[in-house]
Amino acid sequence: MKYPNSNKVYVKPKESASNRGMSLEDDINRTNRYYLNHGIAVIHKKPTPITIVHVDYPKRSAAKITEAYFKVPSTTDYNGIYLGRYIDFEAKECESKTSFPFSSIHSHQIKHLSDVMKQGAIAFIILRMVSHNKDFLIRANDFIEFYETADRRSLPYSWIEENGFVITGRYPKPCDYLAIAKEVFDLQENYDE
Repeated sequence: MKYPNSNKVYVKPKESASNRGMSLEDDINRTNRYYLNHGIAVIHKKPTPITIVHVDYPKRSAAKITEAYFKVPSTTDYNGIYLGRYIDFEAKECESKTSFPFSSIHSHQIKHLSDVMKQGAIAFIILRMVSHNKDFLIRANDFIEFYETADRRSLPYSWIEENGFVITGRYPKPCDYLAIAKEVFDLQENYDE
């Protein structure tokens, strides 16, 4: 794009791989703040564990990490508690119109979801299909079963529509996944009075 009356040309920066999926995470984080502020649930994004190798200090108030590496493979994106139950889930965005590639989720994340389910956790994947403008909640056990038995490298969109649960949302809860999880996992308030 050229600026008017100028020789300067603006080139839109290419989106980095690290920032893909951030709009879904932003929506989930905003929704989680609503849940927390209204006493509905306590669910947080898990930080990625890193080891810092080198830091530049261009000025005293502005430290900049210039080299770091992952300590261990991270598990899933989010965990917390809702209605007395532990919740653990991964959030992914997909641009494809036809499928979600299995290469977008790591085997250690799938193992983690399986492990927490064995301990009684509610586990799922939130999948944003960008081309269809839809968010889905997919039960981890359904996803894992397909992943382990499929003779393909992706989850077809037809399977997602058939087995996933559409998540709706609007301000102030742009991704109201707990409304769906409550129904899908038959969660009920379980308080002793």
